[in-house]
Amino acid sequence: MKKQILTTFFASIAVAGTMAQTSSVPRLVVGITIDQLRSDYLTAFMPLYGEDGFKLLLEKGQVYSNVQYQHSPIDRASAIASIVTGTVPYNHGIIAEEWMSRTELHTNFCVEDRTYQGVGTSEGSSPKNLLVSTIGDELKAATKGKALVYSVAPYREAAVLAAGHAADWAMWIDNQNGKWVGTSYYGDAPSWFRYLDTGSMADKISSLTWKPTNDAVGAYNYHLLTVQKPFSHRFTGDSRFRVFKTSGLVNEEVTKAARQCMESGNVGMDEVTDYLSVCYYAGDFHNDSHITTTTELQDTYIRLDAELATLLKKIDQLVGLDRVLVYLTSTGYDEVENTEDLSEYRIPTGEFNINRCATLLNMYLCAMYGNGQYVESYFGNQFYLNHKLLEQKQLKLAEVLEHCEDFLFQFSGVRDVFTSHRITQGAWTPGISTIRNGFNPKCSGDIIIQVSHGWNLVNEDRGTKKMQRDSFFEFPLIFFGYTIKAEKVATPVTVDCIAPTVAHHIRIRAPNACSTPPLF
Repeated sequence: MKKQILTTFFASIAVAGTMAQTSSVPRLVVGITIDQLRSDYLTAFMPLYGEDGFKLLLEKGQVYSNVQYQHSPIDRASAIASIVTGTVPYNHGIIAEEWMSRTELHTNFCVEDRTYQGVGTSEGSSPKNLLVSTIGDELKAATKGKALVYSVAPYREAAVLAAGHAADWAMWIDNQNGKWVGTSYYGDAPSWFRYLDTGSMADKISSLTWKPTNDAVGAYNYHLLTVQKPFSHRFTGDSRFRVFKTSGLVNEEVTKAARQCMESGNVGMDEVTDYLSVCYYAGDFHNDSHITTTTELQDTYIRLDAELATLLKKIDQLVGLDRVLVYLTSTGYDEVENTEDLSEYRIPTGEFNINRCATLLNMYLCAMYGNGQYVESYFGNQFYLNHKLLEQKQLKLAEVLEHCEDFLFQFSGVRDVFTSHRITQGAWTPGISTIRNGFNPKCSGDIIIQVSHGWNLVNEDRGTKKMQRDSFFEFPLIFFGYTIKAEKVATPVTVDCIAPTVAHHIRIRAPNACSTPPLF
């Protein structure tokens, strides 16, 4: 009898121990996305870093060095949406920061939503264009709303898309007034947000002068034949807040806001896992050339390293790094405008004017099918056809697109033409998979032009000129903290693995459009 009782007793202890072990999950997930972070710059400026920022993550984290996005083109909005949903724009719907609205025939900003009032801003915002769930949404659903989900970023689209549909709050720095702002979509602003020093932010930015952190800045001449020189930048004029958000100083403000969120927002304070998204900036100042702002770029990385160290120390102080799962990655694109004149060096170049091409394409279709406005609109490198007119004339869209494709191939500077029919139903060709992943039938154009390498895509209406350049962009993916063992992994991975890996660690479902397995 005693033996039976002891057996039952030890079995109960074993079961209880197993239950305690299996219930253990990180208290907090911190997703750090660094806009335009590049591995080559990260490595080049390593001697200038401290020990508790990038170096700590690279030495103690699980580092994936060969990371890629599965869609093209990439910008900040499409990248962040892909990270938090674990899928591509074809599914999640965010093909870019802006696209043409077929119904209203004007550009549509990805998180613009006038049905919700801005908090501290005149701009209404929501994630309505994000068509699937995010990792934060699934965490909210799994915990029946108990988990806290916050997002902090310098940019509106980054804050709202990373927050997802069910978050408690998303905040960003407004382009017009320089304050930390939000949207009524997420309800009333939390008390800790109201206590932020938002009132003096604008005055503070206007009075700042950005100078090198120390004398070591400029010590590394990374770019060929560039001269390092000291710099001093003030933020003045109507665009001063927008320019400030491309400087190395903006990351300090992001860290302050994230710290306030953790300290006063009770993030990671109980056994229910919370989620905090933080977006930093590592691009060029004012989107100028790397060559002209190389010293500013070094200073940006040095300051970014210091802010990462500050953030990690605060996480350790409040929650403990061993109880927090951190992931860090990049948006994986380069926003610099290439304005150099290649003809000086006899490199093939030219200009492809989207406005004139649209006019000629419409004239061609008029000659084919009779008078009408067949090309309804254009934006970027895409044409939007008038579907109602085609229906009235009883024309088949696939046939019209085929004629358009044949016509557009005759233009100088056109490397390839992708129609919606070819993308969704055509045969596989090299490179079409990334184009298809970046395409969405509800907001993409009917025709996508690929401009020849070295040529400039010109839009006279918007006053833009952008050179076509395909360059390999290396950036890391790092997991750090909770149960993560230090490891260097060269195996190629894609960013859609982040969401399912996080979901696996916190034992919830991956986002509803994510079909990628977790990494480990």
